[in-house]
Amino acid sequence: MCLAIPAKVIAVNGWLATVDMMGNQREIGIHLNPDVQIGEYVLVHAGFAIEVIDAAVARETEELLLEEAQAAKGRYDAYDG
Repeated sequence: MCLAIPAKVIAVNGWLATVDMMGNQREIGIHLNPDVQIGEYVLVHAGFAIEVIDAAVARETEELLLEEAQAAKGRYDAYDG
């Protein structure tokens, strides 16, 4: 199973971009989407922007990931004893 995380592009420098992923900044490759612009949202997998996405889709995906993280934490806490 693969998981891609939405991120907002905050800087572009050649084949690299700095993105914000839910409050965390990191540098990613934009080789697959070389025309990406600052302010756009991308899906990041394995350190690369694999697709440019709509801001609403990015927010919805972030919300779903946070919901799943909370659910997983609850399941984990149930076994911590």
